[in-house]
Amino acid sequence: MAVVAPYPDFNEIMVLIGEAGRRLAEIEASEGAAGNISVYVGWPLDPRRHMPMQEKITLPEAFPELSGKCFIVSGSGRRLREIKDNPPANLAFIQVDEGGNTATLFSAPGRLFANPTSEFNSHLAVHRDQILATNTNFHAVIHAQPVHLTYLSHIKRYQNTSYLNQRILRWQPEMIVQLPEGLGHIPFAIPGSAELMAATIQGLRDHRIVLWGKHGVMARSDQSVMRACDRIEYAEIGAKYEFMDLQAGGEAEGLAPEDVKRICAAFNINQSVF
Repeated sequence: MAVVAPYPDFNEIMVLIGEAGRRLAEIEASEGAAGNISVYVGWPLDPRRHMPMQEKITLPEAFPELSGKCFIVSGSGRRLREIKDNPPANLAFIQVDEGGNTATLFSAPGRLFANPTSEFNSHLAVHRDQILATNTNFHAVIHAQPVHLTYLSHIKRYQNTSYLNQRILRWQPEMIVQLPEGLGHIPFAIPGSAELMAATIQGLRDHRIVLWGKHGVMARSDQSVMRACDRIEYAEIGAKYEFMDLQAGGEAEGLAPEDVKRICAAFNINQSVF
């Protein structure tokens, strides 16, 4: 998919990023400075009214396919819940230079961070993969650390993708409608590492949200920042139900696989979980 005209302007996109950050905090998915957001925008934007300062930065690795592409990225160490209060101070506008080794970073005079998010390599890699695959002109990526999903990833049986999905998507009819491919599970890898980046690229080809084992989640959307946020919220609610059921001794039934299949037939959902 692609975002169609009339395109949102720079300020509108910053506001939406701020709203997503606030919502992630409300569902306890971004404690302290945890979590990060980036957005690829494929139509012309001029950030200089809000971000007149410019500097050259070296990208985490070479991304020649992204030459000339523009991204809005949360700053390292910033609290997602505070982006909405002052978006220019918490975000950076990054335009990749020819060759993809460096970029121009635009920021506000009152900027509150030194560098883009520490997960920037995974963000750029996922953006690149989806842009090349779909030619989309918009793509949002969010990393967050929702409590119940992260907790379940510490339990061995939930580290199996099939088991994880069948357990957390059985609690509400909306779950399979919103997450028809389920979540991909990625075993623990060092944050910011090449290993995590490679696994995330692959996982987000097959799913629109992946669970980073013992770390959190990464979700994507080619429609809006809030759609990526919604995917995290739906998955986290499913994990919360599952956590509650574990505490209650597994007394609840949940939706049977046959029930989920009936839902999918009624709403014409092509799912791959049940």
